[in-house]
Amino acid sequence: MEAWVAWLLLAAALGIAELLTLTLALGLLAVAAVAAGAAGAAGMPLGVQAAVFALCSVAGVAVVRPVARRHIAQPPPLRTGAAALVGREAVTLTEVSRAGGRARIGGEEWTARPYDPDLVIPAGRTADVLAIEGATALLYPVPGAD
Repeated sequence: MEAWVAWLLLAAALGIAELLTLTLALGLLAVAAVAAGAAGAAGMPLGVQAAVFALCSVAGVAVVRPVARRHIAQPPPLRTGAAALVGREAVTLTEVSRAGGRARIGGEEWTARPYDPDLVIPAGRTADVLAIEGATALLYPVPGAD
């Protein structure tokens, strides 16, 4: 069997193992095995192929893996300001219609209008904040509330 075929079989085995373990290290070793296989297919001697594998393995595990793990471990972005109000509950202070109205969201009073322009939400009704447009909350009444 040609050496480059053995490298590709090793790369396939490492790739499958990576899919089963999700460690990120085995996938980088699989990439190194593909690089060594390419060196073998180019006619390089076995010593050069092993050196390519070793160099790519060390570079992948020492350089690429820490950067990738840092990016994977980042916390989800926090919503702040008006965007943080989307998804919260509001209580209508006045009737909310296409013409406008007022609602209390998280202790603050906001101008409001219904998300569906044909709806009219009576005063005192609980509604979900679906969007914020400027300083106006777009509300949709909670079914079965109140």
